Amino acid sequence: MLAVDLGTPAPKVVAVDPRARVLRSTERGYPMRTTPSGEATQDPDEVLAAALAAVSEVALACPEGVRALVLTGALHTLLGLDESGRPVTPSLSWADRRAVEQVARLRAADGVALHRATGTPVHTMSPLVKLRWFADHGVRAHRWCGLKDYVFAHLTGVLATEHSSGSATGLMDLRALDWRPEALEHARVRAEQLPELHAPTASFPLRAVVDGVAPGTPVVLGGGDGPLANLGVGAIVPGVAALSLGTSGALRVVSPEPAVDERGRVFCYAIGDGLWTVGGAVSNGGVVASWAAESFGADVVELLDEAARVPVGASGVTALPYLLGERAPWWDADATSAVVGLRREHGRAELTRALVEGVAQQLALVLDAVRSVAEVRLVRATGGALRHELWASVLCAALDVPLEITEDTGGSAVGAALLAWRSLGELDSLAGTADLVVPERRYEPDPDAAAHYAAARPGVERLYEALRGL
Repeated sequence: MLAVDLGTPAPKVVAVDPRARVLRSTERGYPMRTTPSGEATQDPDEVLAAALAAVSEVALACPEGVRALVLTGALHTLLGLDESGRPVTPSLSWADRRAVEQVARLRAADGVALHRATGTPVHTMSPLVKLRWFADHGVRAHRWCGLKDYVFAHLTGVLATEHSSGSATGLMDLRALDWRPEALEHARVRAEQLPELHAPTASFPLRAVVDGVAPGTPVVLGGGDGPLANLGVGAIVPGVAALSLGTSGALRVVSPEPAVDERGRVFCYAIGDGLWTVGGAVSNGGVVASWAAESFGADVVELLDEAARVPVGASGVTALPYLLGERAPWWDADATSAVVGLRREHGRAELTRALVEGVAQQLALVLDAVRSVAEVRLVRATGGALRHELWASVLCAALDVPLEITEDTGGSAVGAALLAWRSLGELDSLAGTADLVVPERRYEPDPDAAAHYAAARPGVERLYEALRGL
């Protein structure tokens, strides 16, 4: 099974067998355009070309042949198409935050009700508010879709999406599994302008020419990278949460029913087989360490090594690590970073440690919100940032639950592959895949560190509220 993961920095293609074993993988980078105004966009054709090249590279290295393709990718992307299916806009990523005014207006109207009905918080990441931003700026398109939908349409000739990505648009009714009329009205679009909605396991035959893949090979719709990461790390049963930590981060737990907490702190997105993920994404993960390394002119691993020698609590330095605004649990695209407690004796190691601890505390706040609707007793984690011991140990202590690290070559891609094996009838159920993924490392929370972070966490929330007021 070739799983194509259209991640924000690069498409990753992973060959996976029915036992969730990664046989081969590759990735190809592509640029993102960012501006001080909040733009975060990509050229959809550059993404498509990179994805096709990566697919062919892996396919040609698979002597056993390719049974099917399946797609996953970053949620909340949006682009417009003309009548021939060609892009008329760039692809807006989740990080595009130009729709601030549209968010404020919708929140003042019936934002809470829409959040509960669609599972998607009213935030600049949401395609609903991006569509309204386009409408308010006079941008028109014949059809609208996500970046994954655009790649799927090139492969199959069908513009379609699935309930997983659909549930992250802010436009789909969680219970009806169809586009919600009042959300469409807010977005200023018609249902026929959006992709067809299907189950995540639905497939269509390959029509494009792709080296190494036979014409007619099934192309499975797949789903969003967040929900499928739960499947890819084995966090598909009650009580086991999935955590991903790359540039950004997220924590999600599986639920048999769609649910959003009363305070609107979490999202709810579909996986498939009647399963849902409830959780929250944070905009700032490993990016804080990269930023610190760039700012101090240091190697990121060397800097994290220095920070690991700083005591728990960063010698009194507290950081709100909102370099890219923040999503869960605040859903505040305008949030900015702050460092409190800085003194003359502090240096780059203390500041870096405080930033890492700040990210861990943010994910712990997400866990607190998730626990209002679901039990969590174990966290399965994946992501490049967790290769460093500091990230793993601080996260484990802040969450105060055992942390198991799984293969980081493709949690979402592995999940997409398992979903596709289910589509082909090779797996009896998605829930039955929980034991296929074997963790590489396990951490137990340090009691003293866990107690420190638990005591400090209410102060993080108070500090955010105070600075937002200022």
